[in-house]
Amino acid sequence: MTTSTDPAPTAGTARVDARLAVHLLRLGDDALVLGQRLCQWITRAPTIEEDMALSNIALDLIGHARTLFTLSGRVDGTGRSEDEFAFTRSDREFTNALLTELPGGDFAVTVARQLAYTHYAALYYEALAGSADARPAAFGERAAREVAFHRMHADNWTLRLGLGTPESSRRMQRGLERVWPYTAELFDEDEVVRHLAAAGTVPSPAPLRPAWERRVSEVVTRAGLTVPTPSQQLRGGRAGLHTEEFGPLIAEMQSVHRRFPGGRW
Repeated sequence: MTTSTDPAPTAGTARVDARLAVHLLRLGDDALVLGQRLCQWITRAPTIEEDMALSNIALDLIGHARTLFTLSGRVDGTGRSEDEFAFTRSDREFTNALLTELPGGDFAVTVARQLAYTHYAALYYEALAGSADARPAAFGERAAREVAFHRMHADNWTLRLGLGTPESSRRMQRGLERVWPYTAELFDEDEVVRHLAAAGTVPSPAPLRPAWERRVSEVVTRAGLTVPTPSQQLRGGRAGLHTEEFGPLIAEMQSVHRRFPGGRW
């Protein structure tokens, strides 16, 4: 409630908050969708230990999504809840990068996707922790610590598969080639990000790409593998244009809520 002593929000502040809400929602969608994908490995991972590891990573990511969705709803003034963002939007309303929704398929594809995403997320959340806006900065500081472990997990599995048998090496190389055309979208800078970065509210991911390339190249090379050079880079997720496998993923995630709307455990 605004009182006579409260500073009135300026038009500039309102525009920044509207853009920040969009950006936070994108990050939340990335985390939620990737977490949902990793949940599909539960009871199907190569070992019991890996089953637990992927489950814990998925829980971290879903926790990130919950925080980001709640913050987005507060920033944009709508007060929309995490459940509303997760369970009441159509697939076209999700703005996650396409990389996060790719089916795992072969375990090596999941490892390659984790390698690409976790190195990006570690860099971005470290930068976000230095934001001039305390709201995203607090999240970035916490998330960076958690994603550091996710990155170590991906690095270790990349090395394990790359330096394992000829078959595991072949599959890991194929996994890299499967996901690499989707990596550039993580670093795209549109009008929303440019304005936020100029205001010091959040960092742009674009300048982080050289560091990302250097870090993942080091891991891939150590694993005896080759960094792919895809002929094209595939985009569309940020604009709500998704892969054909995305619809079934969202339908599965939202099925209980849609069957029992407003239900409470």
